[in-house]
Amino acid sequence: MPQPTFRRAGVVLAALVVLAAGCTTPDRTPVAAPGTVTPAPTGAVTGTPVAPSPAASGRVGFGSRPRPVARACPVLPADNVWHADVSRLPVHTRSAAMVGAIGAGATVHPDFGAGTWAGAPIGIPVTVVPAGQRRVPVTFSYAAESDPGPYPIPPDAAIEGGPRGDGDRHVIVWDRAACRAYELFDAHPAGGGWWAGSGAVVDLRSNRLRRAGWTSADAAGLSILAGLVRYDEVAAGRIDHAIRVTVPRTRTGWTWPATHSASDASDPALPQLGQRLRLKRSVDVSRLPRQARIVAEAMQRYGLIVADHGSAWFLSGAPDERWDNDALRTLGGLRGSDFEVVDASGLMVGPTSGATR
Repeated sequence: MPQPTFRRAGVVLAALVVLAAGCTTPDRTPVAAPGTVTPAPTGAVTGTPVAPSPAASGRVGFGSRPRPVARACPVLPADNVWHADVSRLPVHTRSAAMVGAIGAGATVHPDFGAGTWAGAPIGIPVTVVPAGQRRVPVTFSYAAESDPGPYPIPPDAAIEGGPRGDGDRHVIVWDRAACRAYELFDAHPAGGGWWAGSGAVVDLRSNRLRRAGWTSADAAGLSILAGLVRYDEVAAGRIDHAIRVTVPRTRTGWTWPATHSASDASDPALPQLGQRLRLKRSVDVSRLPRQARIVAEAMQRYGLIVADHGSAWFLSGAPDERWDNDALRTLGGLRGSDFEVVDASGLMVGPTSGATR
């Protein structure tokens, strides 16, 4: 089987949306792990992300009016690496070189917001489905590294970048009753089911990682849902997890908790997929607007996880009409030099688990 690599279309945010301008990201083969989606009707989460209440009716997606949620389904256990506080971890010995390779002078870009760009909501949408959502077949280009279907994906599930999008076309479906996420890369409706480059089923109550060498719907083999910035977390005043970030190039191999590589480069200055970064404690974020400040505080405490190839310092989040694009744009005042790579190896319980010490 050919080595899965990835194509990520960077979202150029217009002045209309008043977010910092994006740039086109490096090409990847359109079969294996990341995408760009449009949301369907939307619901939301508060605090630690939880599955919507089974009592809520119909499908919802993140981005519109909030719906009731139940607290029985966190997005991964509390001791999962995504929720680990990395504010006091030691700085990686090659931190300066890796930050330089990503782009010390490049600015942070929130790749999510309110409104639309090129006809699609800005960010990676999440479609929440009710208990009993009909399961449909999914055909994969990289079936050997994908979790087999059927998946409970409705025919009108939100696609990153919209139905006509030519980017990563992620589809993220949250099964509210089973506490599972169903994540696809390069997803296309096909008859009564779906066709995708790759896909993964994420048990949101489990710390189990994917098999070594396996991709997911993301280049690093990680869950996308776990790393998205969601409006209701910010509205509640706190993000309690690391944030998914893209970088232009990575080194071959991967760093825990990633399970997959998408590069043949051997330059030791390059980060690997799974690399953990954090915003330096010395950076004063107290004067940022509230939405931006909460995102920045999360980057100081929980950091960023390199999940895919794309534009430097692009932060992933779910679209929502309640985002304040002007506030989010102030994150562009942060540069790569404000970050450092941390050594998270001391958190690892074992290479097949996302649990932390």
